[in-house]
Amino acid sequence: MIRYNLRCEKGHAFESWFQSSAAYESQEKRRLVSCPACGSVKVERAIMAPQIVSKKGREQAAPAPAAPAEATGSESTPLLMAQERELRTKLKELRDHIVKNADNVGERFPNEARKMHYGDIEHRPIYGEASPDEARALIDEGVEVSPLPVLPDDRN
Repeated sequence: MIRYNLRCEKGHAFESWFQSSAAYESQEKRRLVSCPACGSVKVERAIMAPQIVSKKGREQAAPAPAAPAEATGSESTPLLMAQERELRTKLKELRDHIVKNADNVGERFPNEARKMHYGDIEHRPIYGEASPDEARALIDEGVEVSPLPVLPDDRN
C-alpha cells in the first residue's frame, strides 16, 4: 500500500491510499480519483516526505509527518476526517460481511465466476484473487465483479 498526498485543481489538499503507484496512475487516468471537498477529478500528487524505517526501528518508529501543503484556507477539516473514518468503517464492515458469507475460491476466482455467469455451476457468493487483466476480461464478458476493499490499517 502507498499513501499519496493529493491536491485538486482548486487547491484542496487530501490524502488517499493505493495498492501501488501503478494503481494510482490507472485510477487517475480513468478519472476515479476525486477531491472529497469539491469532487474535482483534476487531481495531482503533492510533494511529500517518504518514511524510511530500518528493520530495527520498525516497532519503535512513529509515522513521519507528511510535508505540509501550501496554505489554501481549505485544508482537511475534522469533518472530513470523521467522514473518512466513517467510510473506512463501512468499507471494513462490507468486506467482513463478504468474507463471512462467501466462499474464498482463491486463484480459481476467474474460472468460478465465469462458470456461474454462463450457468455451468450454481450461483453462490464467492471471492478470490484475479489479476487486473483477468478482472478486465471478466467485465468485458459481462461477468459482474468488484474488488474487495483493502484498507491501509489492514496490515496484520
